[in-house]
Formats: sequence, structure tokens, C-alpha cells
Amino acid sequence: MNSDRTILVLGGAGLVGSQIVREIARELEPERIVVASLYRGEVREFLRDARREFCNVDFVGAWGDVFVRDEFMEENRRRLMSTRARRDSLYQDLFGALDDAYARSGLSQLIRRYRPNVVVDCINTATAISYQDIESLSKQAHDLLNQLAQIVDHQDLTALNDLGRELEQNVSALLISQSLPQLIRHVQVIHRAMSEVGTRLYLKIGTTGTGGMGLNIPYTHSEDRPSFKLMSKTAVGFAHTGLMFLMARTPDGPLVKELKPAAMIGYRRVAYKSVKLRGRPQMRYQSQEQPLGPRLLLRGDENQYERLDKLHMAGVDTGENGFFARGEFETITHPDQMEFITPEEIAQQALLEIKGSNTGYDVIAGIDSSLLNPSYRAGVLRQTALDKLARIEEETGSHSVALGQLGPPQLSKLLYEAHLLKRNYGTLDAVLAAAPEEIARTLFDYLRHDEILRTTIISIGVPILTPAGDCLIRGPRLNIPESIYREIDADRAQIDAWAAKGWVDLRPGNFRLWQERFERMQRTKHMLHTRGTSSVTMKTYLPETIEIGAVVAWLFNNEDGGHRIK
Repeated sequence: MNSDRTILVLGGAGLVGSQIVREIARELEPERIVVASLYRGEVREFLRDARREFCNVDFVGAWGDVFVRDEFMEENRRRLMSTRARRDSLYQDLFGALDDAYARSGLSQLIRRYRPNVVVDCINTATAISYQDIESLSKQAHDLLNQLAQIVDHQDLTALNDLGRELEQNVSALLISQSLPQLIRHVQVIHRAMSEVGTRLYLKIGTTGTGGMGLNIPYTHSEDRPSFKLMSKTAVGFAHTGLMFLMARTPDGPLVKELKPAAMIGYRRVAYKSVKLRGRPQMRYQSQEQPLGPRLLLRGDENQYERLDKLHMAGVDTGENGFFARGEFETITHPDQMEFITPEEIAQQALLEIKGSNTGYDVIAGIDSSLLNPSYRAGVLRQTALDKLARIEEETGSHSVALGQLGPPQLSKLLYEAHLLKRNYGTLDAVLAAAPEEIARTLFDYLRHDEILRTTIISIGVPILTPAGDCLIRGPRLNIPESIYREIDADRAQIDAWAAKGWVDLRPGNFRLWQERFERMQRTKHMLHTRGTSSVTMKTYLPETIEIGAVVAWLFNNEDGGHRIK
């Protein structure tokens, strides 16, 4: 679209990304295209050609690993994992506070720096996240734990110290190499950054993980078929689709689309060249004969073998997928095997999606069109269930408010506070007519005399903060704050935060907040009889009385932005 002045292409120097950059520059002519890829060299090499080809576009290069904090972006992951301090940093970015991780993220800083109207994500996220060898790390951890058990049995303190250091390194590496936490944090960061800068569209070039093949895929990474690594890639690829589905249903964010090529993508060039393995030239060695014995050495010392020269071969460069010899390429692209699709075809469909065309290939739209949505019948039966619950409450003299199993703890807190207001005041107008201090005293007295309600609230993990704010009525456990520790420090600021998140708060200040909410609800009614159905919106609160579920749903819709948009 002509209004898209800045477009960021993640993985823009790669096989697919480079063709998408060319299509965007040729057809859309934005003011600026930011090309971001892992390596500085590949970005600079591509931009040299792109700038000569498209003189009217301002190309900007960026490089580094977008899955880590800004200061680590140009570091090799193996080096990052080699020191305890850096492993601790990676752990905090993954499992620590989101706000802190977001501020440090290299990806969030990239998006906030250039404020793109469109982000096209061509990074093979599933490969980047799932190929961190969690299977080997898990097996090593299991072996080390077995060794630990034997050492403890023999009380060998020297061996225990040595093993402890190795176990710490392995377990910390295992924790930060898990696929799902990395993927979840990545999606949280990129969605927040794009929402912050007002990005219009996020277009992901995703993956099926197997090039469109099934569990019978013969191309794998180990003796197993299919391999654990390949299945992890597919699992992460479709987990990513699920999280993007949530992004697409989140208000005030970008439009979200995904194209999933279901074939091998190729190719960049056909050439005779030196073969590289993990970025290093692969050598050709003189062969040796070795008698077969009871043990087999899998990885020998390379220095014990004569190096002849670098291994050269004619092959097809398929970019991130690898360099394939003729036999490999002929096999994998054969009819009824993986076959292949060209980067230009993917780029053409990506361009159409950016323009707003309906290509029929958007996976998110495909999922949307296949869902079973809320039904009229369910809406009718909802009221039947609510009426029956109300009758049972009256017959048993009980309170059916919240158990805390739906979550979050804030839901239980809000429902019980609304229930207390309903039982003591009945209507929004009655609450607005009372002083906050009076409401606090009234509800506190009511709870002191209603033992069933009081003990029910505290038994599900929701404490009650008294009007003076100096005493907590509680049961054996608290849902808020969430902590792995049995006991933690508490100051006034933390108490205020915890009360807002999951405590029934009887302080007058909380009821001033409830009165502000009820005033906003009341203001939505003045046009109900003049505008017909158009007057009933998400901001409208219809009942005259305090209906606790309707009240809390109104709060989620209008205060928290927690509403569905489809």
C-alpha cells in the first residue's frame, strides 16, 4: 500500500527474504526498506546489489540474532552458553519479567528504532528455536543425574564438586534451550513492539517443518524416522501459527497473516564450490583402516588423519535449507517426494497479501474460516443455566461466585467484590449514593457475620484486606503473589499491587474506584432509547442491578482490553 513508508523484512538477505525485498521495492516503492538478517556479511552483500537495482529506495541494513537481548545479538550462541553469567542473562530474558526482557530485546529495539508500517518475517523461526539440541541436553542431564546418585551413595565429595559444575552448566543450558518458552517470549516481544509503533501488517513466511510431507518423511537428521529434531521443528512451526492466531485476535495490534510453503524452497544458484559444515569448510581426509573390536570410536581426533584439501562438489544452493549435491537435489525434488517451490512464487503471494489481496493462502484466515464459533442455541441455554444456578443459590442459602479455577485471581477478586456490593446495595445507583468509607464498613461488617461467604473466599486462596489496610483475613494459601517461595518480603507498594490483582480489598480507596466504574457504566445508558440497536455496544451496561458476571465482563471489555474481536 502507498501509505506504507517503511517496511522491515526480517531474514531479508535470505533466499525468500531477498526476493520479497525485490518485489516490494519494484512494486510498492516504499521510502525505506530495512533488511535485517543474522550475518553482517550477507546483509551488506545483498544491499550492494539491491541499491544498484533500486535507486529510488532507501535501504537500511541490520544484523544479529533477534531472539536475544541487544548486547548479545552479534554473539555466537555457543559462546553465550559457555559462561554462567550469560546463561543467567538468557534465563532472565526468558523467564524473568516481560517488561525487563522487552526493554533489553534486540528485536524490540529494532522495531522501535525504525517504526515499520509492515513487518515481513522470513526468519525460519521454527528451525532457529527447535534446533538447539534439547534432545542431547536432556540425555546428558539424565546421565549426569545418574552419576550424581552414585556419587552421593559413595559420599565422594571431590567427585561431587566436579560433577556439580558440569551438572549446573548442563541444566542451565537445558532450561534456556526449551522451545516453547523461547517461542512464547518471542511472540510477546514482537507483538508488543509492533503494537507500540503502530505497525499495520505482520506477514510471516512460516514452515510446515517437513516440506509438506508427513510422518513418513525420509529426509531426517538422525537414524530415527522421523527424527526428534524434525518433529520438534514441525511442533514449533505450528505452535507459532497458534500464537499468531492469538495475535490476530488481539485488539490494537497489527493485521496478522501467514504463508506456509509446503515444499522445499529453492534455489539460489547452481555451482561448484567448497562445501561448508556449520559455517566452516569441510575437509577431505585420507582414509584409514581400523579393525573392528568390542568398542567403536565415533569421533576421532582430526589431527590423526591426513588432510588432503577442502571438499568441493557441484551442487544446488538452497539458502537456509543447505547445499545439495545433484543426487540429493534430484531425489528430494522428484514427483511425490518433497518437490519444490521457488522463492519468487512465494514473494509474489507475499506482495499480494501486503497489498490487501485475498490470495487464499493465508493460514490464519484459513483457520478463521474453519472454526466453530459461538452459537445462538448456546446463548439461549446460557440464560437457562444462570436461572437454575440462581434458584439453587436461593434454596441452599449459598453463594455461587467464584472458585478460582478459571483464573486469573483478579477474576475471583472482582466477582467477590461485586457480589458484596450486590448483596448490600443491589443497584449501581445505591453504591454511587454511599460514601466510600461507609461502603467499606458495611461490607466488612457483612463479612464478619457471614461465616460461609467469608470462609469460602479465603479457602480458595483469596485473602480479604480490612478497611484500615493493616490486617489480612486469610486461609492457608494465597494465590497472589505468585511465588515458588514459602515466605517473601512485603512493603506497602507490593501490598497495593497484590490487592489489585487478587485480594478482596475493603479499603475505601477501592470503593472510590468501583464508584468511578459504575459512573462510566451509567453514562452508557443515556442513548439506549434513541438509537435502537446501534446504542448497544461493548461499552454498554444494560442491567439496572449489579449482575456480577455482567459487571466483571464489562470491566474486562473496557478496562483491560480483554475482549474478542472476531
